[in-house]
Amino acid sequence: MKRGVPEGMWIRCPQCKATVFRKEAEKRLNVCPECDYHFYLPARERIRQLLDEDSFEEWFTDIAPCDPLEFKDRVPYAERLLAEQDKTGMLDAAVVGRGFIRGRSVVFGVTDFAFMAGSMGSVVGEKLTRAAEKATELNLPLIFVSGSGGGARMQEGILSLMQMAKVSAALARHDKARGLYIAILTNPTMGGVAASFALQGDVTLAEPGALVGFAGKRTIWNTVRLELPEGFQTSEFLLKHGFIDRIVHRKELRTEVARIIDYCEH
Repeated sequence: MKRGVPEGMWIRCPQCKATVFRKEAEKRLNVCPECDYHFYLPARERIRQLLDEDSFEEWFTDIAPCDPLEFKDRVPYAERLLAEQDKTGMLDAAVVGRGFIRGRSVVFGVTDFAFMAGSMGSVVGEKLTRAAEKATELNLPLIFVSGSGGGARMQEGILSLMQMAKVSAALARHDKARGLYIAILTNPTMGGVAASFALQGDVTLAEPGALVGFAGKRTIWNTVRLELPEGFQTSEFLLKHGFIDRIVHRKELRTEVARIIDYCEH
């Protein structure tokens, strides 16, 4: 009997289309060994890669989403939330807390695309706001990693849109207190997330090839009939036009963030 290849041993790179040995990509921090494409990373893996080992103390773990609008589309929102929680093991799309990056104490937050495309509902907004407020209170650098392709979460209507202003106000207070905020953009960072906290950093870093913008190319064309340049929403295009400060490879991100903290504090 012929033995098959175990499921999940190989993955296909969406950029170069190469078939990549999964363990080889994982060894490179989930980066394609052929073309350097940066694969999606779950929130917990981001924490493991960026923060010092066993240094992360998670905050606000009991904040859970609800369904105040009793929203129904193809699937009722309440059911969708339960399905997403079961799939990801997360209560919602954000994880925040305190940790260390090469010995530097920081307040850290990350949004996870796996939970409803990392969209920002009331829980995500509340967690990020509280994290920003704690960073101000403790006089610590604040770091948010954005992997939110969904922007504001439509199932929560205006309550979701309000989170953009709420997080932005907390970041403004952090800035007024002379606190450092480093924003790290990953693929994809779109919609209301890009229009609020993701692009308000004192220093804005992005991974190579990340899709960053407000609306997609097709939406822009349907709205204003404007044909935009190829790759206009990639981190490389945004760097060239002064929209972000630096593109940093995943393997260098921890060191680069520590260097920025040292530079800004001295």
